[in-house]
Amino acid sequence: MAEYDYKGRRPGRGEPFTAAPSRQVPPSQQRQQEVRLFGINACLAAFASRPDDLRKVYLTEPRISLMKAVLAWCVKQRIGYRLVGDADLAKLTGSQHHEGVCFETRRRPLLSLADLLADQPPAPAASLLIVFDGVGNPHNFGAVLRSAANFGAGGVILTADAGLSLSGAAYRVAEGGAEAVPLAKPQYGENLVAMLRDAGYSVAATVPTGGESIYAKPLPQRLALVFGAEGSGMSDTLITAADRRLTIPGTGNVESLNIAASAAVILAEHWRVTHE
Repeated sequence: MAEYDYKGRRPGRGEPFTAAPSRQVPPSQQRQQEVRLFGINACLAAFASRPDDLRKVYLTEPRISLMKAVLAWCVKQRIGYRLVGDADLAKLTGSQHHEGVCFETRRRPLLSLADLLADQPPAPAASLLIVFDGVGNPHNFGAVLRSAANFGAGGVILTADAGLSLSGAAYRVAEGGAEAVPLAKPQYGENLVAMLRDAGYSVAATVPTGGESIYAKPLPQRLALVFGAEGSGMSDTLITAADRRLTIPGTGNVESLNIAASAAVILAEHWRVTHE
């Protein structure tokens, strides 16, 4: 592995690697605050959106030309970077789909639900929010974020007890979309459905069967879509509290679409309704 210090210099034989000056953050806390992103689009989107959050860069030699601006920033900001091989990156990222680059960067903070709602256009303007109830698959998370970014969703809300967070795999699958979609989480004790209704949203639970077809009538301009985990589904509490239950019609040859496909279909339909 070729290793460079935060000034872009390669130490001579026997000379230690010089890390950037410590920011006085305990190692355990630092690990919780940081995440390893990988994939070209995910990394470049994070750098374009929040370069000050970058902490370290790992890349293969063929990616040097593509990452010139990033490496120049590393030199200027005294951030270390390393040239590594494909096998090293696979170990660092836990994936074979790293695309030759990995960034260690600070995590994006979650917004409060109140702050997310305050950032949306005021009622009755069109707005779409996504609620995840029990969704835990990072690839589904990333795929939904990609669709959400494409169709202009105002944010993704994780339920208060959700253990889901933006992992490197979710960032890669989102292909840069993770930087475009705010994430929020209500505090314990807050009534998610009531707060959404107060902000003018119709709350719709997505169910595989038995719901109203998404094409039966135009979707509401202000819509909060609730998606549950594959297999276990969403909580009965949210299904009961929802204003509507929506189903994507089809042949019935398969039980249902996965969350990522379902989200893409309904988000596209909401975009059509609000932009026709």
